Amino acid sequence: MENVLYKMANYPQNSYIILEGEKKSQQFYIIKEGRINLKKDFPVAGEKASEVIGPGDFFGVVSAMSQLPQIESALSLTPVVLIAVSFTKFGELIQKNSPLAMKIIRYFSKKLRQFDDKNPGTRPTSISSPDNLNIIYNLAEYYINLDQKQAAIYMLQSYLKHSPEGEFVEDAKIKLNELGAKEISYEEAKGTNRVFEKDQMVFCENEPGNDLYIVQRGKIRITKLINNAEVQLNIMKPGDIFGEMALLENKPRSASASALEEAELLVINKQNFEVMTQKQPQLMTRIITILSERIWNAYRKILNSNLNDTNSRVLDMLMILVEKSKVKIGSGTFDFEINFADLFKMISISEDLDKFAPKFVNTFKFIKFEEGKIMCNDLMALERHVTVIRTKLKEQKVLL
Repeated sequence: MENVLYKMANYPQNSYIILEGEKKSQQFYIIKEGRINLKKDFPVAGEKASEVIGPGDFFGVVSAMSQLPQIESALSLTPVVLIAVSFTKFGELIQKNSPLAMKIIRYFSKKLRQFDDKNPGTRPTSISSPDNLNIIYNLAEYYINLDQKQAAIYMLQSYLKHSPEGEFVEDAKIKLNELGAKEISYEEAKGTNRVFEKDQMVFCENEPGNDLYIVQRGKIRITKLINNAEVQLNIMKPGDIFGEMALLENKPRSASASALEEAELLVINKQNFEVMTQKQPQLMTRIITILSERIWNAYRKILNSNLNDTNSRVLDMLMILVEKSKVKIGSGTFDFEINFADLFKMISISEDLDKFAPKFVNTFKFIKFEEGKIMCNDLMALERHVTVIRTKLKEQKVLL
């Protein structure tokens, strides 16, 4: 390994190397010598507030690879020698040391499982569980009621394919017949490049999955049924990757994916995954970047859930969306491209929107509601308000 890929850094005992909440970092660290205490103000359920790590372990990857603010603090418990790796050199590094990339991915997978465990009501059961497959049938009924035939047909066929002896088999066949569709599922597509027509399902929530997808052209809509309502989680565009957790963790799909328009996807399965990561380190880099962004987002939502009033939670979530956009805080108007109803779904708040929205924009005059969308004409003001909110929350936690 050539020194150009990394730099050596020495810190004395009791040195803060990174601080939770500080702006994006240009590098992450691998411990060569010594011990580090990692601390989080708001750990997920089952996660320790502090963790001691040592030689061979790493920290700061989430912020460096996502280019988002730090989600943890790192304090040296002893004098330490660190390998500092720039996020721009990550692809070159893993090409020479692919086990490091797999170690990071396994660690991230573990963290994402902890977020699932925090919400047992929405966590998929094991792939072999009949109850898990019954959820697919229940999803189909939901989409039938919405008159979304294509999604419902896909889910009914998926249910029959994966649960041929299930308790709702006969009902599923009857419903497919009523929808004018065949009982037998479509032939599974082959090849690494697949084209999906507008509204065609790529996969559905709770379905067993073995493939990772990279969008080559078109857009893919990611949705999840939360509290009996369909919530749009993301729109995947060319270059985006989705479905990687099912491939890495052998777990059911946590959300549904469908083509927003005709789309072409590059499909990577377990058989060709390791080969492609060795030959295409940029693929592994992209996957780790995506996992970093998801972990960052999950931690930010945990912090948000600890806020004790609706105004604070709304302001904080708006700031999260600004941070995720990586826009420079300054002049100009920022379009959040969502309405208050969508925002409330993100933070699981039920309140009278007709009363809340006018009062909110009248109180925080830098927030506007124009043409059905939330706008901000002063991001610096939003950032100042949210900094005060988050600081107070951390101070309250210290006093408890």
